[in-house]
Amino acid sequence: MRIREAKPRDARAVAKVQVDTWKSTYSDIVPDKVLNKMTYESRAKQWRSIISNQMVYVAEDEFGSIIGFANASEQRLSEYSDYEAELYAMYILDEYQRMGVGKQLLEPIVDELVRKEMHSMTVLVLEENESREFYELLGGKEIDRVEIELLDQKLNEIVYGWEDIREIELGH
Repeated sequence: MRIREAKPRDARAVAKVQVDTWKSTYSDIVPDKVLNKMTYESRAKQWRSIISNQMVYVAEDEFGSIIGFANASEQRLSEYSDYEAELYAMYILDEYQRMGVGKQLLEPIVDELVRKEMHSMTVLVLEENESREFYELLGGKEIDRVEIELLDQKLNEIVYGWEDIREIELGH
């Protein structure tokens, strides 16, 4: 397993991980219309821009294929302005989950945020996403619940927060 900073040329592979994990993780949670609209091409275009402007790290398998990624930057939501940073996304292909990849991806994110003197962070996770336990195990505290709407379907997101990301146990 190799973790490295994403490059714009990785956009399609990152998009593939995102689309594939959304379709496997959210198939019984998010409306099919939303999932069917997600394409590698449309997401790759967005990821090229994101990779150029935000913090994105990828995990590669032993063959150099991208099997997961994490993306973070400054806090976007004014209601959580007490928290300086936000983990926007972390997706790992199903077959690589529960193998420590998430912690490995989070490590350079935390290191870079700390270098930028950002010591607190939030992440929003769909309540029905079982992977939210990952954030709880890393000490994320539920600070809010928000309702979102995707094509007339109401879903709940849990907002987890860390007041000091330097205290997250990542094994380094």
